[in-house]
Amino acid sequence: MTAETEDKTAVEPGSSIPPEELARLSDDIVSALKTVYDPEIPADIFELGLIYKIDVDDDRLVKIDMTLTAPGCPVAGEMPGWVENAVGAVEGVSGVEVEMTFDPPWTPDRMSEEAKVAVGWY
Repeated sequence: MTAETEDKTAVEPGSSIPPEELARLSDDIVSALKTVYDPEIPADIFELGLIYKIDVDDDRLVKIDMTLTAPGCPVAGEMPGWVENAVGAVEGVSGVEVEMTFDPPWTPDRMSEEAKVAVGWY
């Protein structure tokens, strides 16, 4: 991984995936992530800043590093499956691997303005 775009999707130079297809895949993956909501906060996991890294390899395997708002989150065991199901449904994705991390820990300043508006913090 050498760079990350503003939408947090990793871009590797020299990828065998044509740029237009990689752009479509990236957009579709982010759209899929925006369908997954934290059940305790009325905002999607992407806008909450729970997605730390998205990497699409040449075989179209999507690797996602993510966190939760708190290590004791009641859906900690379920949310990676929700993410795998949502992203796995994207056309062209060959598979999904979700890695949970708490380093660095999530803080509310990772939230987008959209998420802050959704939770009434703006």
